[in-house]
Amino acid sequence: MKCPIDPPIEPMLAKLAEELPAGPFLYEPKWDGFRAIVFRGAGDVFIQSRDLRPLDRYFPELHDALLAALPDRSVVDGEIVIVTDEGLDFDVLQLRLHPAASRVAKLAAETPSSFVAFDLLASDGKDIRSKPQRERRERLEALMKGVKPPVHLTPMTRDVKVAKDWLKRFEGAGLDGVIAKPEDGVYQPGTRAMIKVKHARTADCVVAGFRWHKDGKDTRVGSLLLGLYDNRGQLQHVGVTSAFSMAQREALVEELAPLRKDAMEDHPWREWAQASGEMGRMPGAESRWSAGKDLSWEPLRPERVCEVKYDHMQGDRFRHAAIFLRWRPDKPPAECAYDQLEVVTPYELKRVFGVGNGRT
Repeated sequence: MKCPIDPPIEPMLAKLAEELPAGPFLYEPKWDGFRAIVFRGAGDVFIQSRDLRPLDRYFPELHDALLAALPDRSVVDGEIVIVTDEGLDFDVLQLRLHPAASRVAKLAAETPSSFVAFDLLASDGKDIRSKPQRERRERLEALMKGVKPPVHLTPMTRDVKVAKDWLKRFEGAGLDGVIAKPEDGVYQPGTRAMIKVKHARTADCVVAGFRWHKDGKDTRVGSLLLGLYDNRGQLQHVGVTSAFSMAQREALVEELAPLRKDAMEDHPWREWAQASGEMGRMPGAESRWSAGKDLSWEPLRPERVCEVKYDHMQGDRFRHAAIFLRWRPDKPPAECAYDQLEVVTPYELKRVFGVGNGRT
């Protein structure tokens, strides 16, 4: 494949901030999918993942669409997503990473993917990564003019007030937040040169177990396993929190020791996997997503509550690891239920794409 940039290349990344910065920025929705850099050669397409691996075999339905949408010798940075009636679905997207081509082909027909373009790295056979962001965006808009689904151009605004409104409204479509890109910024592979603001809220969770730290079994706690009670009164595993210093990890060993005594005797997760038939949902169970990691866990009597910060839910679990804020000795575990969580108002994805001609 002849391209002005040879794959693979590291994508430019973003650093997390609490608030959107004001100033000379381009603001875009943050898509919740698989980062993908598309290399369009003469008559062929190569799709690269964030971790520099080929993605083509997992999304065969995108090949012809990208071949038709992108001109020869161009390189486009973007995101692969799967759109459902309820918005973006990351769970369904993950199912595509399957070793069997027949299974991938079946899923491609049942739940086809889309590609959302948000940066241009090469155009007309020339590497333009050294051009400022505003110029790359202008060229991307010209290149993507008239494209049809499943290929899309991400919306963009220079108005921070509009971007803040997007942060609220677009979450209902399954988007992950808002990205701020300096107008004069060049494309810096592997560097956190952009700013991302994600949805953040808090929840009180039951601490029902923990995992040892990879470098300190029996001496350091790696993560706490979090639970919430459903409407049947069953404690469901909703995720983990692991944002601790080494000193805190060591202190947690002693702090949690009393809760380890006889913890499994009446533990709510003891028979959970057998009852639900979902071995992958039980803490410590292996799955094809665990990549051989040690997911063994230690049970704790579910008597303590902690407050955590999370960005959003993926189904009935936290999408990412939650951030530990504080212990809640004043909160009874029985009150830690799903009904405390904020319900996000649905928002149609077609309305996201309908924001002007990709900009406001």
